[in-house]
This record gives sequence, structure tokens and C-alpha cells, in this order.
Amino acid sequence: MRKSFSLYNILLIVSLMCFAIPSSHAQDLEVGLFGGAGYYLGDINPGKQFSEAQPAFGLLARYNANTRWAFRFSATTAEVTAQDAVVKFNEIRDLAFKSRINDFAIMAEFNFFNYFTGSKRDYVSPYIFGGISIFQFSPKALDGTDLQSIGTEGQFTQDPVTGERVGPAPYNKMSFSIPFGVGVKYSLGKRVGLAFEWRMQKTFTDYIDDVSTKYANVAPAVQPYADPSGSFDADMQRGDNETNDWFSFAGITLTYKFNLIGKQKCENFNSTNHW
Repeated sequence: MRKSFSLYNILLIVSLMCFAIPSSHAQDLEVGLFGGAGYYLGDINPGKQFSEAQPAFGLLARYNANTRWAFRFSATTAEVTAQDAVVKFNEIRDLAFKSRINDFAIMAEFNFFNYFTGSKRDYVSPYIFGGISIFQFSPKALDGTDLQSIGTEGQFTQDPVTGERVGPAPYNKMSFSIPFGVGVKYSLGKRVGLAFEWRMQKTFTDYIDDVSTKYANVAPAVQPYADPSGSFDADMQRGDNETNDWFSFAGITLTYKFNLIGKQKCENFNSTNHW
């Protein structure tokens, strides 16, 4: 409850910032596309940036409050994956997974220099950003088996009469994250903007990869997914439940600008300050 409460507070603060930042003549809305790569960091891949990166795609809408501050909503998707045999952090464990991540984020951006899409003077700026997101994930084995539903770490119990699994799902396939990152914006024309950015997302789940705690006594059908190497006994460490998983997106955004103020004001602003 404490984690959820803190995240709701962050979301409220970010929302209030949209109204608290003084507005200027640079108010406009940009909508566009994101394309790049997505990858994950966690129990199978603790630290190799961009390891087994997969294609990532998304949509975004950015509200430019002024030449320094912007606020945006983004929806991004990628299928992340990792294998012990590739990363070689714990090769004998021989675990592997893939998971489609669908992420929905609200973020604030701060430009280090004045920036205005369409300007001939303030046409480039590095920026930083941060916010909050909610995302959905679904860890699967490389053959497509849903790992959450089979309880690879013994999260399910069995009915003594029917033998059927009972009890709640071992973990939720939805979670929150804190996205943050850096980028560079560049104005390609009067209404078209380009940005290169790298975004890291600290999550509040340790199950993007379906690996977190200890090995358990599982059904024979589950064994190839829980301990494919057959090298470990129940209660031996399988993952690190003290550290939650991360995921990341890196790539390019291409946006188109729509002015949110009167035509005369835009012309005055451009002629006086930017043209």
C-alpha cells in the first residue's frame, strides 16, 4: 500500500506541474511516433545495457508550455527477452524468457536551452525528463508457454482431492514504473521536430522475467521451465528478490506541431523572438 500511495502522489505532482509552470507564447501541441529498441535488466541480465535489444514502437503527444518546459503522454511497446546462455551471468541456470511490455507514461521534460519547433534560432536543445508510468507485461518461455500461469517458483498449491491448482495468481502482470532519461531535440522545419532519447524505467515488480526467489518442488510438466538445467534443489536461490527489474527504450521521435494560440500571437512571437 505504501508504494502505491507514493506513486499516486508522484502522478498528482506531475499533473499539478502542468498547470503550475508559467505559460508563454510558445504553447503548442506536438503529436508523433517513436521508433527504436527496447531491452530489460533483471535477474537474467543484471547489467548489460542493450543486450538482446528488440524493436520498440510508440505514440506520443507533447504539450510545450514554454521554451523550457514540456509535458507529454506516451504509449510504447516492445517484446523484451533475455537468456542465461547469451548473457552468461549465471549460465548454468539456463533460464530464458520473452515478454511483451505495453507502457503508458506521463512525463515532464526540461530543455537545457530555449527550444521551439519551427525556430531558426532556438532549434536544438538537450533535455532531461521523468515521470510515472503504468505497464503490462506477460513473461513467456521461448516456446510461448505462459510462465505466470504455471507457477515456476512453486507459487501455486494443489487441491488434495482434484489435484487442480488453487489460490491467487503468483504475481500481477501490471505494475508501475518511474521513467527518466536524456535526449536531444532538433527542429527539422516549421512544424516538424526530431528527437533522440534514451529512457530507463525503474519498475516495482521483480517478475518481468518470471525469476525472483527460490527453486521449489514443482510438477514434472513445470520442471523444464522452472529448472531447465536440472542442476538445482528446492530452496536454492533462483533469483534476487531484493532488486526489482528495469526496462529501457532508446530511439527517435518524429513529431508534428499544432499551435494552441491565436495566429497573430504566433506570428508576433516568431518575428520578435525566434525569426
